Amino acid sequence: MPARRVKININDEEGNKITISFEGRITRNKVLQVLDFVELLGGVPVSGDEKALNDLSKFDKVQNIIERKFPIGWFTSQEVMVAYEDALDEPIGLSTVSTYLSRLVEKGVLVKSGSVAERRYKLKRSLTPHEEQRVRP
Repeated sequence: MPARRVKININDEEGNKITISFEGRITRNKVLQVLDFVELLGGVPVSGDEKALNDLSKFDKVQNIIERKFPIGWFTSQEVMVAYEDALDEPIGLSTVSTYLSRLVEKGVLVKSGSVAERRYKLKRSLTPHEEQRVRP
């Protein structure tokens, strides 16, 4: 697998600019470490912060948790349930999470893999405009 590059630019509320550049073998764990570092620096204003999350429907909360906690790589419904309960301090049933994940697959937000007993999901990757131009005939 070729080396990859990730560059993250952050502008905080005080006008400071922070740039994080990462090059090499990028794994989910390493990206999560970088995001943890960003959170230590005071975080990044996200459209779905904790206060705004409480105003969303359960379905939208699940989708937001997935986008924030599982931006890359595969995850299970059990992992989503645990992340939801940790982030919002409110219970959610595994069957509810599974139903919402199925709906997100139908909407094209997620892709699924594996048998019913070993089902995994991940966010569907959107192509950048540059990648779309390369794919088009």
